[in-house]
Amino acid sequence: MVFLGSGTPIKLRGPPNPSFLFGNLKETWFSTTPIGEPNLQEKWHERYGHTISTRSGFGAQRIVTTDAKAIQHIMRNEHIYGKPQGNLRILKLILGEGSGSGIFVAEGEKHKLQRKVMNPAFAANQIRELTGTFFEKSFELRDIWAAKITSASGVGEIDSVDWLSKTTLDVIGLTGFNYHFNALNDTGKVNELNKAFSAIFGSSDMTSVWIPLQAQLPKAIKPLLMAFARTSGAMAAMKSSAEIMQRTGKELLAESKAYLAGTGEKNDNWGARDLLSLLLKSNMSTDIPEDERMSDADVIAQVPTFLIAGHETTSVSTTWALFSLSRHQEIQTKLREELLSVPTEKPSMDVLNELPYLDAFVRETLRLYTPLTNVARIALQDDIIPLAHPITDSDGVVHDSLPVRKDQPLIIAVLGVNTDKTLWGSDAYEFRPDRWLKIPDDVHTIPGVWSNLMTFWGGSRACIGWRFSIIEMKALLFTLVRSFEFELAVPVEEIILHRVASMQRPSLSSDDSRAKLPLLIKPLKS
Repeated sequence: MVFLGSGTPIKLRGPPNPSFLFGNLKETWFSTTPIGEPNLQEKWHERYGHTISTRSGFGAQRIVTTDAKAIQHIMRNEHIYGKPQGNLRILKLILGEGSGSGIFVAEGEKHKLQRKVMNPAFAANQIRELTGTFFEKSFELRDIWAAKITSASGVGEIDSVDWLSKTTLDVIGLTGFNYHFNALNDTGKVNELNKAFSAIFGSSDMTSVWIPLQAQLPKAIKPLLMAFARTSGAMAAMKSSAEIMQRTGKELLAESKAYLAGTGEKNDNWGARDLLSLLLKSNMSTDIPEDERMSDADVIAQVPTFLIAGHETTSVSTTWALFSLSRHQEIQTKLREELLSVPTEKPSMDVLNELPYLDAFVRETLRLYTPLTNVARIALQDDIIPLAHPITDSDGVVHDSLPVRKDQPLIIAVLGVNTDKTLWGSDAYEFRPDRWLKIPDDVHTIPGVWSNLMTFWGGSRACIGWRFSIIEMKALLFTLVRSFEFELAVPVEEIILHRVASMQRPSLSSDDSRAKLPLLIKPLKS
């Protein structure tokens, strides 16, 4: 099999190219979608098929697929399908990893070795130990919200996006590296690391367009584009923030090493349970050969990695959960009845996992409102991808496999798989937790690491913290739904899915410049 240049010899169908400079990128990255309707990319799949062609910068082709068989092939052959170098550069720019590589950007054998060292810190037994911290921060948020309810009306209004973001930031600080952000305890004193993290994710200028775009451009043009981006204030803020995270990471590493040295690896009473300390303990274990241990630089690089993976995605998912409860009062009532049947306000991880309707509700939230909507890969060599759904090309010819050339960009449409009507049925866009009592047989073909969903990806690069995220989300919902009744503070028609790059957040049609979801809360009647 010999191909020349990137692309595929098949004439794939897809949407028209609206812009030579941006291709289809701007209309998908910065799109808004009414609740309960397919987004633009999903509409393309409904029209053109499971595997389609779209355009990125300067007319370059991207293949986008929701085909479960194709996705499984891509996952199983990571030596053929790697992360695009442009995406890795973006991650390194945001994370400020210097000479080290966090698990987000480590590739090949280095990634395998990092997973081997880090897996014990994310095992079920460790998450079981952290569940108490999840609840402590949930209680703190509950008490703050309760104080916002006025005695006159018996109602309070909160922005769930803002408060849940603060809560999950506090959680990952404590459980990740025993660091106190104190984001919930707003004393007016600015935490340096908190400020750095906000700067990285608060950029709203053109850098948010140019940086992702450079990953899609011809090599000769990328230096010019990045030179332009570096002139922006947001780029300077990101660089400064990354330096702060690097410095903080070094300090946290030194503290954890000192603690470990003082207690000894074999000490069964060793008390530090945060992820960084456990990672260090695993890394220094005699079970890990010297040549397989992570360098200090690589350990430090995990600090911003933990922050991103353990904060933003969980807060967004929990926000969508509260939205769904507010919109579907009958589901809220049913869930609350189950949660109130538990005779303690601080159940264990195992008790949380034994609550069937809570589990179904979380699964449905993460299916329909997956935080990350797409995953990017690039072919490192020529290959033929098998398909579950044959392609009918623009000439009407049917193909049961997809040949791709080296350097061909591919997009796995995570949200598209989670809402594929050929898998989930005609009600795929409806929020219905009861579907999990008996899911269609075809759903079992989805190769996700958890619950036949693509939300946490799958294969050897599946999200290492998926248990952490699910149990934190369940603890937050357990506490809040037992404490408050939730209603939307604005008409549902005003709430839209606002997508920036691959992250989808709620915002208001009257102001889609930032994520926001105002809710009305009432204390639960005893």
